[in-house]
Amino acid sequence: MTDMRVLRKTAATNHFLSEWVAQMVHLTKPDQVVWCDGSETERQRLFKQAVAARVLIPLNSATRPGCYLHRSNPNDVARSEDLTFICTPNRDDAGPTNNWMAPDEAYQRLRGWFDGSMRGRTMYVVPYILGPIDSPFARVGIELTDSVYVVLNMGIMTRMGTVALDALGSSDDFNRGLHSTLDCDPQRRLICHFPQDNAVWSAGSGYGGNALLSKKCFALRIASWLGRKEGWLAEHMLILGLQSPSGETSYIAAAFPSACGKTNLSMLTPPPSFRGWRVFTVGDDIAWMRVGPDGRLWAVNPEAGYFGVAPGTSAHSNPNAMKMVERDTIFTNVAMTPDRDVWWEGMGVEAPAGIFDWQGRPWRKDSDQPAAHPNSRFTTPMHNNPALSPRVDSPQGVPISAIVFGGRRASTAPLVLESFDWAHGVYLGATMGSETTAAATGKVGIVRRDPMAMLPFCGYNMGDYFAHWLGMQSRLKHPPKVFMVNWFRKDREGRFLWPGYGENIRVLKWIVDRVNGRAGAHDSAVGVMPAEGSLDLTGIDISNDSLKEAMAVKPQEWAVELDLQEEFFTKIGETVPAELDVQREALRAGLELD
Repeated sequence: MTDMRVLRKTAATNHFLSEWVAQMVHLTKPDQVVWCDGSETERQRLFKQAVAARVLIPLNSATRPGCYLHRSNPNDVARSEDLTFICTPNRDDAGPTNNWMAPDEAYQRLRGWFDGSMRGRTMYVVPYILGPIDSPFARVGIELTDSVYVVLNMGIMTRMGTVALDALGSSDDFNRGLHSTLDCDPQRRLICHFPQDNAVWSAGSGYGGNALLSKKCFALRIASWLGRKEGWLAEHMLILGLQSPSGETSYIAAAFPSACGKTNLSMLTPPPSFRGWRVFTVGDDIAWMRVGPDGRLWAVNPEAGYFGVAPGTSAHSNPNAMKMVERDTIFTNVAMTPDRDVWWEGMGVEAPAGIFDWQGRPWRKDSDQPAAHPNSRFTTPMHNNPALSPRVDSPQGVPISAIVFGGRRASTAPLVLESFDWAHGVYLGATMGSETTAAATGKVGIVRRDPMAMLPFCGYNMGDYFAHWLGMQSRLKHPPKVFMVNWFRKDREGRFLWPGYGENIRVLKWIVDRVNGRAGAHDSAVGVMPAEGSLDLTGIDISNDSLKEAMAVKPQEWAVELDLQEEFFTKIGETVPAELDVQREALRAGLELD
């Protein structure tokens, strides 16, 4: 039976919350309700419970203290974008790039699935805060879930527990999240967002982005809707602080599509030739940005942990990440060694004999299947990060000096350029994308547009989103400069022209120097490019020919690019601001392509 005493207790402090929880209890009919307080005692109890239920496997306490492995259902290993819907009364509000469903239809279908879905289970009430506590950015969410795995991940990814109820007080302003794994049947799986209700209902999945409703669902899709309504930005961006040897720190927000090294950049370790330089991580995935009283753009990371992709993470690509997952981390769908440590492809160490793959099956090096799932993950507290910014919990956030857009392009896009102005910067972000690989599509070089890296995460019409970005200029007395980067340009033999990883700090330094008027540059048709000698190449192994090729602007490649951009904007439709068409035609004219 449900412990209604808990509901009566909360009614004294927040009538709106207790009434909503009571309604959801009546719908889902759990055997008991547990209100999470976020305490260490509770955390240890839930870990023991998860181990007893075989939801988690404890790892070797000597090599991975406080770490656990979770194996998800094989049909439930990634975000289900095709089953993710924006449910607005007006279809045009969702736009052509989002799946849309009428709210009444979505609620009716989901209520049928949720009816009695938690019978025989426990409903966990998970109160949480996105953003630093006591920050004007902060937002409260409540997730109701029947998954102890979700609760434990939410305890890492958010500021969870009593602190959130205290922040909420008697207010009605909280995100209402309802989640049940049901039976993990893909035929009964939907992730539905109701922006007008500040609500998310997710059914049939236990995977991170589908089930941790604080993350992409609230912090991006719902928050982007709120940001447009209230005059701020919720973005799929890292935030880093770049500190010079003199102690000057500048903050950069950067958006990259998947597989472009966003987490690696946010935790970058400078090469030996950049002695005295440091990169501090404010956030690796999401940025909320508002105009401050000083007319600058200020940003916070709304999250409290990292939900990172494991494969490819190594001591070479991201030494800070490897250090932070040594303890108090939940691994999902990685391989396990015989001594209960973890392993994944691209880890930088040889796979030991006797490994068990992500489904718990014996695995051999000559297997035609990877040991770790390609989308396997780690969930780890941000305070594990050796490069964590001392301002990560600052209520006012950090001032953003530069915004960077980037993608994975083997050609066309140069290593780095600066926009001419804010509108041109928005155009660069609106047209960014990455080229597909043969493994993904069977064809190489097909550009998948992902404006501002937000195509899967914008909670409303993408054309209106572009207009919101353009409109931010009028609110900004001191707008950040906008840049575009591309670490992935290749030569004719298919070799990367730029070494990447820690060497990317050289490009970041040029960006910061441009912000502060210290670096030379020259105008090109596509943007402002580094002057010869303005990039610090001390100690780097790159030829002049390779650098020139990495920076080259080739009109024939841009002719194709501009046609593809126009095709993409046509798909979005009439909501695309005319200013972006003006920017494209100005670029066409500058390249003398007419």
